Amino acid sequence: MPLSEVIMEFVVNRSLVKVIEQVIDEDGSIKDSASSELKKSRQQVQVLERKVQQLMESLIRIERSETSMLEVNNIDGRWCIRVDSGQKTSFKGLLLSSSGVGSTVEPLSAVPLNDELQRARGLVAKAEAEVLLTLTKKIQLDVDDIENILNSLVQLDVINARATYGLSFGGSNPHIFLPDRNSSSTAQSLTRNDNSNGPLPNNREWILHLPKAYHPLLLQSHRENSQKSKEDVATSVAALDKGQPQPVPVDFLVSNKTHVIVITGPNTGGKTICLKTVGLAAMMAKSGLYVLASESVQIPWFDCVFADIGDEQSLSQSLSTFSGHLKQISNIKLQSTRQSLVLLDEVGAGTNPLEGAALGMSLLESFAQDGCLLTIATTHHGELKTLKYSNEAFENACMEFDEVNLKPTYKVLWGIPGRSNAINIAERLRLPSVVIDTARKLYGSSSAEIDEVITDMEKLKQDYHKRLTEAQYYLIQSKRLHSSLLNTRRKITEHSTTLRLKKLRDVSDSAAMARSILHKNVRELAASAKKTSQHNKAIESSHVSTTNSLHTASDDKKPTITDRSPSDAKKFDKSSAGRFAVPKVGDTVHVSSLGKKVTILKVDSSKGEVEVQAGIMKLKLKVTDIQRL
Repeated sequence: MPLSEVIMEFVVNRSLVKVIEQVIDEDGSIKDSASSELKKSRQQVQVLERKVQQLMESLIRIERSETSMLEVNNIDGRWCIRVDSGQKTSFKGLLLSSSGVGSTVEPLSAVPLNDELQRARGLVAKAEAEVLLTLTKKIQLDVDDIENILNSLVQLDVINARATYGLSFGGSNPHIFLPDRNSSSTAQSLTRNDNSNGPLPNNREWILHLPKAYHPLLLQSHRENSQKSKEDVATSVAALDKGQPQPVPVDFLVSNKTHVIVITGPNTGGKTICLKTVGLAAMMAKSGLYVLASESVQIPWFDCVFADIGDEQSLSQSLSTFSGHLKQISNIKLQSTRQSLVLLDEVGAGTNPLEGAALGMSLLESFAQDGCLLTIATTHHGELKTLKYSNEAFENACMEFDEVNLKPTYKVLWGIPGRSNAINIAERLRLPSVVIDTARKLYGSSSAEIDEVITDMEKLKQDYHKRLTEAQYYLIQSKRLHSSLLNTRRKITEHSTTLRLKKLRDVSDSAAMARSILHKNVRELAASAKKTSQHNKAIESSHVSTTNSLHTASDDKKPTITDRSPSDAKKFDKSSAGRFAVPKVGDTVHVSSLGKKVTILKVDSSKGEVEVQAGIMKLKLKVTDIQRL
């Protein structure tokens, strides 16, 4: 989409393009149709050139027999004859420009034609100038649009060049850590270094990860040599015999806690190449290029990359090697910000070793305290290796050295201070053994003991980091198992809850079904009881009618109620009151329609109803349907 937006912003004046196409040919020359005067002048020039050429050819045919060689040349617009002859010769009708061997002569009859041809060519040049002037005036009206198009085309060409380079050499797309522009602490960190600045803010999270990064020029040189070897068989055999080495990549992994890296190691070990590889990777990432690394690259955004690499000696400025380095580092201190990358090669070199080491330690501590985002320095001073053990902002690295073959491997070893191995390298370069032995004696045992102490400390640190890594691994495993147990516990709880809810639903469904069956049975029992009650009433009514007839027949034999004795009346009242009295909750009564004893659960006096418990059933009955025991 960004490229599409750039292309869509093009403003092309079609009328101007048409005018240019009418005037300028595809090869950049002016067309004859651009001007009538130009066309006329060019035709006149062509006619005169043909006349002169015909004249010269006729003279050559006449004089060919008298000369060893004749050659017609057009010198500065004038047709001349070049004569190669071993003696001075003059020709009839020719004007000698010089004499002797290699003479150039001009025909007398061609002089007027040449002069006229020169005038015609002058008219052509004048006409062409007028055409170009007119075209320039038309172009000036759209010069802003043309300039914008030109800038856009340059931008697209640069993007195309970057893409071509990325496709050609591969690499990986860098992930860039940008500074937080809205953070006040970051804004302060981007200011120039001065005495008022405090320490670096700790909230800037970044990482520098360059896995197997190559120096672009080394990779390009190796590729070119390989291509030449493929093209030429003899060169290929020679290259195979010579054993051209493959460039060795470097690995960098730096976190935001580290601000200064001290790289040590032997001479010709690759320390300077490491500095240049990191610096070029930072610049390539900023320029929109793929970084030549095997995996994904993570790199912070450096506003500037400052480097003090190489010999800064200057005779014109009366600067020694040491003075040149100091001047360069001083300029870096003044111009760098807290978002800069600083590369220092052989810091503290070029002077007394003790003073140089002290100055180097002071400079690196200054960069670590209030200097740049990241500083990488190479050195041979052993004192700079100890800064790591007193300041956590420092980190040691060294270039690996093969002690057996006495050759550098060009690999970076992190956390380990290296040794210069100068004596071993001198021995490999076949320096006299007497010199080597004397140097080892002068080097002394104290320096060797310091190296041994540093080596032991590094071994202890590596062992500590190894155990720490194992502890972190087991901690991660325990956390993972704990998380798995919690997940299993949650699943068991959910499963038990699901089972309990399922059982409750089953019980509820069974209860609902049981209630439905009971209600159906109750309705059937109630209907049966109602039929039985109606049948009993019919029998009672018939029995009463029979009794009444009997009573009527024997009225004289049975006394009336009033004739009854007081004891008989009292006995009747008691039995009637006991049968139809309202019962109480908890009483046991007899239901004649059911032929069962039931218990009173609820009494509704206003409706004359009671609720009874008959086995597992609850029924509502009239008070008249029950009998107290």
